[in-house]
Amino acid sequence: MAKINIKIEGIPYEVEEGMTILEAAKSCGYEIPSLCTFNHGECNLGSCRVCLVEATGARGLVASCVYPVSEGMEVRISSPAAVEARRESVELLLSNHNKNCQQCEKNEYCELLHVAKLTGARDDAFAGMHSKTYLDTLAPGLVRDTSKCILCGRCVARCQNAHGLGILGFENRGFNTMVSPAENRSFADSPCIQCGQCVNVCPTGALMEHSEIRLVDEAMQAGKHVIVQVAPAVRAALGEEFGYPVGTPVTGKMIAALRRLGFEKVYDVNFGADLTIMEEGHELLSRIQNGGILPMITSCSPGWINYAEYNYGDLLPHLSSCKSPHEMQGAILKSYWAEQKGIDPKDIFVVSVMPCVAKKFERQREQLQVNGLPDVDAVITTRELAKMIKRSGILFPRLPEEEWDPDIMGEYSGAAVIFGVTGGVMEAALRTVYYKLTGQEHDQITFEEVRGHDAGIREASLDINGTTVNVAIASGMKSAKVLLEEIREGKSKYQFIEIMGCPGGCINGGGQPYVRPCFLPNEDDDIIDTYKEKRARALYSEDERRTVRQSHNNPQIIELYDKFLGAPNSHKAHKLLHTTYAAREGFNG
Repeated sequence: MAKINIKIEGIPYEVEEGMTILEAAKSCGYEIPSLCTFNHGECNLGSCRVCLVEATGARGLVASCVYPVSEGMEVRISSPAAVEARRESVELLLSNHNKNCQQCEKNEYCELLHVAKLTGARDDAFAGMHSKTYLDTLAPGLVRDTSKCILCGRCVARCQNAHGLGILGFENRGFNTMVSPAENRSFADSPCIQCGQCVNVCPTGALMEHSEIRLVDEAMQAGKHVIVQVAPAVRAALGEEFGYPVGTPVTGKMIAALRRLGFEKVYDVNFGADLTIMEEGHELLSRIQNGGILPMITSCSPGWINYAEYNYGDLLPHLSSCKSPHEMQGAILKSYWAEQKGIDPKDIFVVSVMPCVAKKFERQREQLQVNGLPDVDAVITTRELAKMIKRSGILFPRLPEEEWDPDIMGEYSGAAVIFGVTGGVMEAALRTVYYKLTGQEHDQITFEEVRGHDAGIREASLDINGTTVNVAIASGMKSAKVLLEEIREGKSKYQFIEIMGCPGGCINGGGQPYVRPCFLPNEDDDIIDTYKEKRARALYSEDERRTVRQSHNNPQIIELYDKFLGAPNSHKAHKLLHTTYAAREGFNG
């Protein structure tokens, strides 16, 4: 990239051509107050006007987040006019904002409050009418509160950039403008996949997950056997809520915190992931060997399942019939575990800690229950778990390192751990499929061909004992659509496809801690570009440390089949561990 010369506050600098003033200033050691701290192209409208500066060659003040630098440009950040303009911009946003900060779910992580402090904005500088507001609480996963929306458009762009969807958009004009699904519908009445990516980029509390902490509290107060199970991606991100650097695994302290919160048993969803591989791997082999429908597509991500039911109802037979890992494990808890413990399944309350908002929708699906009982009773996100820990007065960094409960489902393989990364389900499945086809373990154990944390499409062709297996991996529906259209057109060359709803996989789920440099202490400037890689590394490193690294070698999984299920894909396994899908009327093409 070519370099150009500019001046900031009278000091000369050499910066890359094509940068915005905001980007150039940061590269030179200046942090212009802005609402673009999470700028991956999600906030490119310049509509909030918070980052105004003076620049030569411009007529008046310019929004530094969208205005490009040019040769010889002189930028003034701290001129009286720029300082006053930024303060007034924030004050105007506050004038139409619901300032119930103490009750707001985004408290501690509100970027509007952050820039208000930086600019010295007064909350009563402008008084007048407020726009009409709406509160949407009907969807299982998401809550939308327009009284806190600042019309920045970041959620609109994220939905389009990640999924190629336009669920959110600008409705009406002028003072009545709002961000909402078409015709101001509820998320529950739109083809929203409930992934929560919009929540991750919202700078205020206008978009939040639907909290289920109350359900957990009520179950404990009612004397239920409250069992918690935790997804692998949670351990790679929870520490960020307590000041740890991004990518720090906090498994032991997390387990200790869960016990102190009062959960009767603390299990790892990795057991359910190993179980998923056993069922899914055998399903894939059966399809390959018996002329079944190919390619088979993974079914672990509920956001992806929602997308398929809304948009590709004709391709649903390609989806694996396997439930997702936490739903499988919930079903085993309320059957085999209950039987072994002598507990009535009706008295068991299963809580899943997930990096995912769509899991809240998933747990309420009618197809995911056995004998009238839901497999999972409540889903809380990584962020919600952090809230529960903080409200209980637990000093997280001082907790001891503890282990998962070892009984019945306390063992898991390294293959299960990497489920939280895009490509992880594929690699875990290949480790077992390779063994089933060859009778021996893969020499390198890992399948590096399918790894990578970026959204997009990755593919590999593997020769396993004379059987060629062509695979593909996609995360984010924008990438998945390419593979799905190939299947629809009869042009797909793959036998197996992994699709994750969130770009990068579960490590970047809609329920994970917010990635904002201003809220992450002791982090490098490159955190915006590397947080997915750092979280992924935490999971891959745990895989490497495990003695057992293939799902089929998990001794408790072997025991479960010997004593209870019989065999993978058996009649009992299908009843408990498999599900069905249905096209959603009104949204399929």
